[in-house]
Formats: sequence, C-alpha cells, structure tokens
Amino acid sequence: MCGIVGYIGEQQAVDVVLEGLRRLEYRGYDSAGISTLNVGQIDTQRAEGKLSNLEQQLKTCPLSGTLGIGHTRWATHGKPSKANAHPHRAGGFVVVHNGIIENYLQLKQQLVACGHHFKSETDSEIIAHLIEDHFKKSQNFEQAVRATLQQLRGAFAIAVISDQHPNQLIAAKAGSPLVIGQGQGEYFVASDIPAMLSHTRDMVFLNDGEMALFNRAEMQITTLEGDPVEAKIKTITWNPTMAEKGGYRHFMLKEIHEQPRAIADTIAGRITDNKSAILLNELNLSADELNGIERLYIVACGTSWHAALVGKFLIEKHARIPVEVDIASEFRYRQPLV
Repeated sequence: MCGIVGYIGEQQAVDVVLEGLRRLEYRGYDSAGISTLNVGQIDTQRAEGKLSNLEQQLKTCPLSGTLGIGHTRWATHGKPSKANAHPHRAGGFVVVHNGIIENYLQLKQQLVACGHHFKSETDSEIIAHLIEDHFKKSQNFEQAVRATLQQLRGAFAIAVISDQHPNQLIAAKAGSPLVIGQGQGEYFVASDIPAMLSHTRDMVFLNDGEMALFNRAEMQITTLEGDPVEAKIKTITWNPTMAEKGGYRHFMLKEIHEQPRAIADTIAGRITDNKSAILLNELNLSADELNGIERLYIVACGTSWHAALVGKFLIEKHARIPVEVDIASEFRYRQPLV
C-alpha cells in the first residue's frame, strides 16, 4: 500500500503535495518523493525513510512549479531505498503508482530487449518506460498512457506528468483507490480524501477502469478504452477528523469495515488471472525450495499478531506445514529453535 498525490493549479505544487503526503503517511513510510514541472522542466526530490527526511531535503533542494505529483511508499517490489522511491522517470514522463503489476517482469524483459534501461528494482518503473515507448509511436500523451494501461495486469492507481505537456495531468485506477478533488481553477488527485480536504470538499471517486485528464480549466473522465464518462461530484461534509475515520464514529469501526478491502489489496497482484497459482516472485525461491519448507515462523505484534494466528490456522489447514506465531517483543529476547 502506498499513497499518491497530484496537483495542477496556481499554487506551488510542492506545498500542496507535501501536505497531502503528510496525511497519507499511514499508507507507507519506507521512502517518499515529489516531482514538479516548472518552465518545461521536471525536477524531482526523493528520500529513503520517513517523509520528514524528504522535508529536510527540500529545505536545501527546493522545488518550484504549479504542477506536481508525489508518493509515499510501502515497499513491495524492491527494497526500501532512494533508487526505488517514486516518482519514476523515463524520458520526459514521470509516474507515481500505488498497486502491484502482475506482469511487470514480462513487460520489463520486452522493454530491455527494445533498449530501455532501468534504474530501480520496482514494478512501477515499467509504467514510465511503457508510456515513453508508446509516445514515440503516437506522439500523443493521452494515447500513450491509455495504451500503457491496457497492457498492465494487476492493481494500480497512477498519476503521470510530462515535460512536453506542461498543462496536463493524467490519473487512472484499476483496483487501487483514487479520488479527485475539484477546486477553483485547480484539481487534486489522491489515494484518500484527507489529503485534499483542506483545499476542497468537491470530490469525484473514479471507478475501476477509468482515466482522468486535467488541465487547469477542466477535467475529462473516460474509460481506459476512451469512452466518455460523466463526472459525478460528491460534496464531502466530514471534518478532517471524521475524514480520517472514513465517516465512521471511531477508528475501530473503520478498521472493521476496511478488512475486506485490506485483504483484497493484499492479495491483488499475488494471484494469477485464473486464480490457479499464487505469485511470490519477491521471495526469489524456486518451486523446489518452496516445497522444501518444513516450518514457518510468523513474528508480529498488536493486531498483526491476531492476524498471524488466523494465518497459522489457514496455512496448517491448507498447506499442511507447521506454523509458529510469536509476539515480536518476546521473540527478540528468547532463543528459538529455528
């Protein structure tokens, strides 16, 4: 799970995006980054670790411009590092992405064969390279993004900017959350409502398989195939505290109701389209190595410990592998027989 923020308008984008990322830091704190477009040039600052590290970096390396995107990361593909932090760039195209691209390895191999060079270990970077590749053929920003998204399998929410199109921001989603905020001569994009609530209460909730194109004056929503979609604006009446609770009376109730989505987000991109196999590519284990596992240890704390107990029950039932669950603070100080 990651958090993305985008802005196009008259304000300094870095201030708007940074404020939004602060409100989304619960979605990831392995690394963070922001890109802004100023006088036809995209500048990017990224930092490993918490958002505060990026804030300190911006004090000595400030960004300027009224169009920008940002990202706070929870690592999936690739370790937490500055190189793996978003935004990712290929040519004149810069992307932030939340989700998992199932077929990224196949697409990456195709791109490498065509001469593309990658700087990170992430699945997200392929999106920028695909857009660059399609743009060379069509010379059309919108068409390049649309063609790219139609190649992706998995879950995604993205925001894209281009140094060749200084008055455009494109966003799209399929399986990952994305909300649009409409202001006066400005638009916002974010993974969750609180990121934008201090700027606007007029929101549009994109459906899966929809893409939004913005300039400072207007917004257009289409399907990924290009068919127009009517923008249904919803006015949010929650205050910031209520927004953080998703409109529920308290956080516990919010978390209870979020469990189906949390499970869906967790397994998105981890199973094949026909649901016949589980994908665990990041483990770098062969089928023989996986079959050779004799025992599993799950170390957790808090609610994760309770989830681990459920996991123990399911793994032992379906995989017939013994599972031990430990509270992290206890595991650290005892001498387990691993």
